[in-house]
Amino acid sequence: QVQLVESGGGLVQPGGSLRLSCVASGISFTIYAMGWYRQAPGKQRELVARIASGGSTNYADSVKGRFTISRDNAKNTVYLQMNSLKPEDTAVYYCNRVTIPTPNQWGQGTQVTVSS
Repeated sequence: QVQLVESGGGLVQPGGSLRLSCVASGISFTIYAMGWYRQAPGKQRELVARIASGGSTNYADSVKGRFTISRDNAKNTVYLQMNSLKPEDTAVYYCNRVTIPTPNQWGQGTQVTVSS
């Protein structure tokens, strides 16, 4: 059974930083591209950062230059370092495999709130 446990969210002021972590189990972690998704109130879930099994990365334009995704295959863990946070980054953040179709099993996510 797939299990994804996200952590590290919280309340931060604009311009601040947070580091999210996600531990995955029940999947062959090393063979999958992994991603961080987010869903803001009233909006659809969007993919903001992706890391391939080999380590190459891609980012949504909205976070490029501010967010960094990384992975530790020995720990089945994917990270998201978020710097220069903006109020529009406020959302629930989820990690998951990056597949087509989109996976149908998700973790509980971690809330990120950027506000002064």
